[in-house]
Parts: sequence; structure tokens; C-alpha cells
Amino acid sequence: MNIDRAVLAFAGLVVLISLTLGYFVSPYWLFLTAFAGLNLLQAAFTGFCPAALIFKAFGFKAGNAFR
Repeated sequence: MNIDRAVLAFAGLVVLISLTLGYFVSPYWLFLTAFAGLNLLQAAFTGFCPAALIFKAFGFKAGNAFR
């Protein structure tokens, strides 16, 4: 798995977890969904993603979007 796929999988997981917590625990968890979406949007324009840096430190192979 490369960094690009890891970032997308992690973002999807965060969205699903926060939606579940927002439904069952508190609607304030939906702010985490909004944060994940905004982070994906800014990464699309700037190419910077903090999760990509973490995955790179763990030794994931570089992809096309994040190196």
C-alpha cells in the first residue's frame, strides 16, 4: 500500500467513525467529519497532508499525490 491509498483509507475510516459516533453519541462528532473533509480539500490544492507525513515516517511507499 502506498501513501496515497493509506491517506484515502484513513480519511474514509475517520469519516465513517465520526458519523457513527455522531449518530449514537453526540452530534458534535460531526465536526470531525467536517475537519476530515476540509483537510482533504486543502490537500488537493496544496499537496500538503499531515497524515501523509505520518505514513511516510512509518515507511509507506510514495505515491503519485504524496511523496
